[in-house]
Formats: sequence, C-alpha cells, structure tokens
Amino acid sequence: MILSDYGKKLTSKSGILQLMDDLGKAMSGQTKMLMLGGGNPAVIEEMQQTWLQEWERLQHDLSDFTASLAFYDTPQGSLKWRVALAELLRHRYAMPIDERNIVLTNGSQNAFFILFNLFSGRIGTQKRKVLFPLAPEYIGYADQSLDEGVFVSHPPKIELLESPFFKYHVDFDSLHLTDDVGLICVSRPTNPSGNVLTDSELRQLLTLARQHEVPLVVDNAYGAPFPGILFTEVTPFWEPGMILSMSLSKLGLPGLRTGIIIAEPEIIDVVSSAHAVMNLAGVNLGASLTMSLIKSGQILDLAQNVIKPYYFNLRNKALAHMHEAFAGRISYQVHLPEGALFLWVKFPELRITSRELYQHLKERGVLVVPGEYFFFGSDAPNPDAHCCVRLTYSQGEEVVAQAMPILAEVVEKYC
Repeated sequence: MILSDYGKKLTSKSGILQLMDDLGKAMSGQTKMLMLGGGNPAVIEEMQQTWLQEWERLQHDLSDFTASLAFYDTPQGSLKWRVALAELLRHRYAMPIDERNIVLTNGSQNAFFILFNLFSGRIGTQKRKVLFPLAPEYIGYADQSLDEGVFVSHPPKIELLESPFFKYHVDFDSLHLTDDVGLICVSRPTNPSGNVLTDSELRQLLTLARQHEVPLVVDNAYGAPFPGILFTEVTPFWEPGMILSMSLSKLGLPGLRTGIIIAEPEIIDVVSSAHAVMNLAGVNLGASLTMSLIKSGQILDLAQNVIKPYYFNLRNKALAHMHEAFAGRISYQVHLPEGALFLWVKFPELRITSRELYQHLKERGVLVVPGEYFFFGSDAPNPDAHCCVRLTYSQGEEVVAQAMPILAEVVEKYC
C-alpha cells in the first residue's frame, strides 16, 4: 500500500491516536482500566434526563424529527438554531452577532482542522504559522495541519501558589509575533492544565492579534457560557478579530459531534465553504436536540446549576484523594484546576519520561495521558514535558480513589 505524505502523517502513531485507541479499548471493556485518561465527559443523570425529554419531544414532532434525520442541511447549519443562539448570546452577553456570525461543524476537531489549514500553511513561497502563546496545549491540535512545521508554541510564566499548586500565565514580556504568524490560538479553560486565561490576558492577546491583523481563536469547549465547567469568574465575550469555538460535547453529547464557530461573516463564509467540501452539509441532530434549550435559555441554567457544581464537586474529591495518596510519599505539584475535567500533575523528581510512566501505569491498569504530547511546536526543551501527566476526574470518584494509590506507588518507584 502506497500512501501519500499526508496519508503517512495521518496514520502515524500520534498522541491523539494512541489516546483514543486506548480510551476506546478501555471503554469497550476489551481491557480493564481505571480511566484517568481521555476527555470523555461524565454521564450526569440530570443531563441524561434532559436529553431523553428532548429526544421524546423531537419524536413527537414529525416535521422536526424528519428534518433532523432525513434531509441535508446547509453547510452553515440550521438557520433556526443559529438565529436562536445569536439571540441568546446577544441578549445575555451583548455579543454583537446574528446568524451570519455562526456556523455548525461536525465537531470541534473538524472545525480546527479547517481553521488551521485556512489560516496557516503555504502561501506561495511563504509558510504561515499558528502561534500557541501558552504551552502546554491541547493534544488534538498537534496533527491538524496539512503542512509540517506550522505550529509554534511559547513557554508560560509560572506562578507558584500555596503548596502544592502553581499556575501558568502568558509571558507577554517575551511573546513577540513574527511576520509569518497567521493565527493565534488558545483554549480557555486550557486542556490539559485546567488553566483559565484571565479576561485581561485574553484582551491583551486580542489586541496583539489585531495589531498584526491575524485572528485570535479561542477554544471554548469547556468554557462560558456553556458547558460552563469553570471554577473561576470570567466574562463571556466575542468581538471582531476573534474566532470563538464552542461545542455540545461537554454538555454530555460527544457522540453527536457538533461544533460551533462564531466569527465575522467573511470568516464564516470561508469556513462554510471548506465545511461543504469536507462534510457536504451541516449537522442536524445536535441542533434539533438542543433547539428548545437554546431558544429558552435553559442551556445556561443547566450549565450553571447542574454541570458546573457536578464537576466542582468531583474536582474537590479528586484533589482530596490525590493529597491523601501523595502527601509525605512523593514530591508533586498540581496546576490550580480552574476549569475543564483535568488535573495537571508535576512530579519534579521523576527519573523517567512521562511516556515511560504512562506505560508502567498502563501495565498496572491505570490510564493517564503523558505530558510530552502537549508540548508540540517548540524545539526548546521544557522540563514540564517529561515530568507531567494529565489526569481526568470525569469518570467518577470511585475510579479516582482506586487509581491514586497505584499512581503514587508507581511514581515513587521511579523517583
């Protein structure tokens, strides 16, 4: 079998491929694992009941049911849904948008493939790049470009907090945009660290992007206003110059693969054109299932009163189990978990790499994600890459309680 260069890249042993392969095997029961890896959202009973109610409502409305399953939508996605979302965000948060500012994609991963390859890569003899102003960043970005050498990441400034916590900040003192940058990208909350860029940091990045006439992409998969997995105060906003990416996945609907892009109409037009080539039409079912929740604003109430407190409680329990298993036994630090589903844990005295630690833990039935996969886009060594792991607490307290002592035992062996 002869593959193209990009075919070889797509089928190489990437971090996201290994993560999803191990995750799939564990979730299917092929291998018994304590799941501290992966980013699958928790199954929240109250949200499940909501989706069941909405599914029943959809089934009883024959025209909506048929439209959801039997017809192609436009490449931009459901007009009714886009109108409803624009009205909600305009009225609640004064975002200056209407339906022309929104496109639905087949998941956020699909959206970022489109965005990265629209704004970076070869333009004649020049190669435009994507700048990540704070690393570590999301593992799923790393293999999204058609061209090699497109991603550039910048190390953070580290603030030491009350032990064992620390926090990453954008290091604006040393962050300088070169003329070949075509896009700036951040996630908020950040996957893997749970870091939340402050409103001030985000506005500084937007100012920088405008000065260089490039878009600022904000990946809001876990953020405000929904799904709202945030444990610190932020202001939801969109302004010209930004591309805001959202998703239905972390509401509890990852299987519906529904991404949302909010941007200026000219950007929406080119994203829609690319989406038509890649996917033919917009997704229907995610929009149909959430239509009444968007229209009524109930989606915001669910985010604030159901999803946020559920994860806040899980996070606190996970930290308690970690401290109980680690304290007095191994040296560790953890990034202040301000949002998302993760604990980003650093073992400063670890004598092996995070990938090697991953393999040892996997043999013991604990699945984590090695830190090394999150530091793409830089040739400069970063010590955090080799001594950090990402843990998820979304699979419940029982899983975390069983896994933490095993993690401590294995780490202790290699410190």
